[in-house]
Amino acid sequence: MNKPNALTISRMIIAPLFLMSILPDYRGHFLVAVLLFSAGALTDALDGRLARKTNQVTVFGKLLDPVADKMLTTAALLAFMKLGWCSVWVLMIILTREFAVTSVRLIAASQDVVIPANIFGKIKTATQMIFSILIMILAHMQEEYGLFDKIKYIHLTQLSNALLWTTAVFAGVSGIIYIVQSKKLIDFKK
Repeated sequence: MNKPNALTISRMIIAPLFLMSILPDYRGHFLVAVLLFSAGALTDALDGRLARKTNQVTVFGKLLDPVADKMLTTAALLAFMKLGWCSVWVLMIILTREFAVTSVRLIAASQDVVIPANIFGKIKTATQMIFSILIMILAHMQEEYGLFDKIKYIHLTQLSNALLWTTAVFAGVSGIIYIVQSKKLIDFKK
């Protein structure tokens, strides 16, 4: 197994470890969770670049990289929903987009067509990871220092939901663009 694929696999392992770290209530659990999630996000930034730079791009990596991304980001959304920081509708929009895009990718692959990711999809993934890290840092600061107790008009739940709704909008837009692009490139009648 090459290094880029090992990084992808590590992200898949980090996803359940992240859930195991964030959900139990113990001192510092948000800090542990943000460190694990950040490590996973870092592997996402590195694996594709490393594969291209070292000419180690594989079918395995192409297929599993997006799965690993979805595992990590979905783990965060599930945890946030359990903690009351994420609307079920945000999760529904993002997961619907992921299932739709994955389905289109499978159809395209069966016809030997590659549909490149669009900028909105990349923004969606980046904002989802950055906002997830920010939310956990703020949760840690609330737990340790009572950050939101000192702010009158905003709470962690409101801020978290606002950030995640932003991600959901990017998810919806990128999904629609991806499907529209795919209609020009693949035959849905086959």
